[in-house]
Amino acid sequence: MNNIRMRLIIEGRVQGVWFRESTRRQALGLGLTGWVKNRPDGTVEALVEGPRQEVNQLVSWCRKGPPTARVSGIHETEEAWQGQFDSFDIIF
Repeated sequence: MNNIRMRLIIEGRVQGVWFRESTRRQALGLGLTGWVKNRPDGTVEALVEGPRQEVNQLVSWCRKGPPTARVSGIHETEEAWQGQFDSFDIIF
């Protein structure tokens, strides 16, 4: 299996625009696990685990986000897959 773990920091107008819930729905639809949260600096962070192709699909979606978001940048860091999660959640 070609599973990966990817940490994303998404910049722009990404808070208060339904970004976390939309990301959660996208991730669940792709069969991914992990979490997404708002950060104090106005960015959104996500930690995603799953097959490389589906993780890459979520990363591509995050480059645009939901209709009211305005993504100005995304930082991707691939990490060692751990199989740590059973679901994909919004955390606070």
